[in-house]
Amino acid sequence: MDLLKTLPLARSGPGLQCLNGVRVLDFTTSVAGPYGTLLLADLGAEVIKIEKRKGGDDARSWGPPFLDGESLWFLSINRNKQSMTLDLSHPDARHLVHELVRVADVVVLNSTQRIQTKLGLDYATLKQINSKLIHVSVTGFGLSGSRADLPCYDLIAEGYSGVMDLTGEADGPPQKVGTPAADLLAGQDIAMAAMAALIERTKTGVGKQIDVSMVATMSRFMAPRIVPYLGSREAPRRSGGTDSVIAIYQVFSTLDDPITLGLGNDAIWQRFWTAVGDPEYAKRTGFETNALRRMKRATIVKDIAALLLTQSRNHWLALFELHRIPSGPINSIDQLVEDAPLLDSGLFFSTQGEKGLVPQVGLGVRFDGDSSVLRNAPPTLGQDTERILKETLSMSSASIARLAQTAII
Repeated sequence: MDLLKTLPLARSGPGLQCLNGVRVLDFTTSVAGPYGTLLLADLGAEVIKIEKRKGGDDARSWGPPFLDGESLWFLSINRNKQSMTLDLSHPDARHLVHELVRVADVVVLNSTQRIQTKLGLDYATLKQINSKLIHVSVTGFGLSGSRADLPCYDLIAEGYSGVMDLTGEADGPPQKVGTPAADLLAGQDIAMAAMAALIERTKTGVGKQIDVSMVATMSRFMAPRIVPYLGSREAPRRSGGTDSVIAIYQVFSTLDDPITLGLGNDAIWQRFWTAVGDPEYAKRTGFETNALRRMKRATIVKDIAALLLTQSRNHWLALFELHRIPSGPINSIDQLVEDAPLLDSGLFFSTQGEKGLVPQVGLGVRFDGDSSVLRNAPPTLGQDTERILKETLSMSSASIARLAQTAII
């Protein structure tokens, strides 16, 4: 069965209009920057993706897997954008960029300060062209400081942040998160900060320079681990996800497949033991509060583990759902994309691209009950170059032809 053909087919439409009228110039590649501009595009912004003439966004070459010759990683984070190609090393291309900056609201880059200055894309240069411009940079370590010029990927940022040290089994090696977490979180920061600056601009009339560091973003993600350490000097250790401030908050095996279980407060603790037919267990002396239960964690975990091994995953999940006890399956990706409620919500869908159907994951946030975001499929490299030059910069066909002849576009 072709799984792609089983996905709901989404038709292009107006999408969300929250940021309608906002124009974004996106010079980024890979994941962090494109994910940030995807969020802005999904919310209604016009995003012009400016790519290298040869190869384009680095993520276009990331594969296999490919679909109809296109990288599925690229396709996952570039819908609702337009693509134009430019050779930024050419002076005439820089002139075109500056003309686009005049009519833009936001510029997003994932290059260091040195590279930005070299290409004439730094904030000091661009704010002279457009004083209302929101200039957003996403780099590994920020635009200043002793590491500012160092390259960085998601893996490196995760290593710096401490998340890898705390991920994995106690006797195993450090592990990265199973998705590019530092990239995606930094992308969310790009969108959040850009929108905050746009709101402020309505009051001040002037732009803003925004500096997003992947390492700083990922380190902030670790705040619930960092602050307890700073306040107690008790360093958390890698423990396979069993070391939580909540006494019972981990994976348990069942008769067949494992489940997650979180008994996060006293009421849930009571409901759990009532659900499994042993309400007196919850009333034992020394189990009254989470702090006390943490002291008896080993005993409680042993007892729950033995109990859950007596029935199947589906048995326990149905029972816990009935009693409103936080629990769930540990889905593989193939199981996740077949989750009926998520499919019904429209989170997973396909769209018609230039070469065929393209799978997508939606925004998942509803506005007045609607989460439809699709305006257009991820663009092929440079597919909108001529149209952007004609419609946005009012260039003639002859001028555009000369740019093509001189390999600027």
